[in-house]
Amino acid sequence: MSENKGYKAVTKFLIASPTKVRPVANVVKQKSCSDALAILENMPQKGAKLISGTLKSAVANALNLNKKLDEDMLYVREIRIDEGPRLKRVWFRGRGRADQLLKRMCHITVVVDEKAGK
Repeated sequence: MSENKGYKAVTKFLIASPTKVRPVANVVKQKSCSDALAILENMPQKGAKLISGTLKSAVANALNLNKKLDEDMLYVREIRIDEGPRLKRVWFRGRGRADQLLKRMCHITVVVDEKAGK
C-alpha cells in the first residue's frame, strides 16, 4: 500500500523566464486550490496566467481520477518551475556586430492533493 502522491499536471516549453515565474509560484504554494486560483487571477504577471492554467488542469485531473474528491478539499502540495531549453536568436548591433538573444523557456509542474483531516 503506497502513499498517495497527489494529482499532477505538467505544462512544458512555455516561453517565460523561470526566474520571473518562480516568485509567482511561491505565493500560492501550500494554499487551497480555490484561494490559489483567486490569487492568480488578480496578479498582473504573465507567469500567473501560465500557472493558473496548469493548476486548473491538475484540479481537473484530480476530480476525474477520483470521483469521491471534493474540490474544496484540494490544496497545492507542490509547484515546481524547471528550466527548459533556450531559443537562440541573433540581435543585430551597431558597426556590423551581432549579439545572441536567449529566449528562455520553463516547465511548470503542479501537484495537488487532498487535505488531511475530517
